Amino acid sequence: MTRAALDSEPYLYLTTTRRRSGQPREIEIWFTHRAGRFYVIAEYTSSQWVQNVRADPNVQVRVAGETFAAQARILSSETDNQVLQAVQNLSREKYGWGGGLVVELVPSK
Repeated sequence: MTRAALDSEPYLYLTTTRRRSGQPREIEIWFTHRAGRFYVIAEYTSSQWVQNVRADPNVQVRVAGETFAAQARILSSETDNQVLQAVQNLSREKYGWGGGLVVELVPSK
């Protein structure tokens, strides 16, 4: 994926595993990317997909015509403040909004 292709994509498709049924659940969500990682922001910490990530961080990502496995990690202002601020700024530049819970998606190797 080229940076230009990613910059022109408005959405990423994130598939989590439902914590109760074990079934896959896909959402369409705004995203940004930085240093080979992808970031999505939840408006509400109680969102179902966030709860699914907390239960099982193994996710699937589909973006710019590619699908890959990734590990999801909720960023903390205490330990990830610099990255958190950078991602929020990238989101504000791309979408005009950057508040909420930031989740980092690290592609599996």
